[in-house]
Amino acid sequence: MTRVAAFDCGTNSIRLLIADLDGQGGLRDVVRTLELVRLGEGVDRTGRFSEAALERTLAATQKFAELCREHDVERIRFVATSATRDAANREEFTDAVHTILGVPAEVIPGTEEAALSFRGALTALAEPAPEEPTPQHLVIDLGGGSTELVLGNSTPDSAYSMNVGCVRLAERNIHSDPPLETELADIRRDVTEVLDVATATVNLSLATEVIGVAGTVTTVTAHALGLNSYDPEVISGSRLPLADVLRSCDALSRMPRAERAALPYMHPGRVDVITAGAVIWSTILQRVADATAATGRPLKWVTTSEHDILDGVALSLAPDDFGAHTKLPSR
Repeated sequence: MTRVAAFDCGTNSIRLLIADLDGQGGLRDVVRTLELVRLGEGVDRTGRFSEAALERTLAATQKFAELCREHDVERIRFVATSATRDAANREEFTDAVHTILGVPAEVIPGTEEAALSFRGALTALAEPAPEEPTPQHLVIDLGGGSTELVLGNSTPDSAYSMNVGCVRLAERNIHSDPPLETELADIRRDVTEVLDVATATVNLSLATEVIGVAGTVTTVTAHALGLNSYDPEVISGSRLPLADVLRSCDALSRMPRAERAALPYMHPGRVDVITAGAVIWSTILQRVADATAATGRPLKWVTTSEHDILDGVALSLAPDDFGAHTKLPSR
């Protein structure tokens, strides 16, 4: 066993997975946690991290570093995604992370983000029976600043990273409570425009299974399941009718803020962005449904995975994958 720590720093949250990695590519969770720090707050408008956002995110990084020390982590990888790709002052952030953790903060491109999400998401799926046809998984990672589409069987065949996410489009389009129909339409327009480009690379009609990951998707799933609290064990691997998921997206997108905040499974840091996230998710799912229906194999079910890029990053820390993933410096 090798004890590893994977950091995923996105637009809305920073997450940590400490896990034991065996020699056969299996992971056993030791710690899985997150803080919603909103690193990407205002980046879509200003192109820079704010000092407040940096302070929140670095404080969480320091806290997570202490957890790594407590659990005797041997190898660490820190990846940063959409907001850090977009921020002109990203080096201020990455240099500070390097100082805290002793390893480089990797600002990975959208294509690598997509591949890591795909690898992680598939760890939550059961092996298909030998007599079943080879599935084409479409993994959709709906983040705060970007959304990745990845199509393939055991490995990605095609991938595309779209610059639409729940934080980015909430800041850009939602200004009313409850949101106006014109604001929801503006989000659908933004998503449709990038999907028109993405589908030239990722053929949605080939998908036989859709797997959604990240906080928007899991929150929509909690709503569709009618949960009394956020329960990752119930959510992960759940397979719901497409119609149920679309109804939950519509309901969440139209709720007043106070009603969203009162939902028992809603994280406080997601209240202000779930509206945009739900519209993004429904727009993508409807596009996939239309594409697959045209082939005579309509999409009927949507699978949710709690396993995602974080698990993919942890799996990349196998001992034979040499790199700058060393132990934290001593205090």
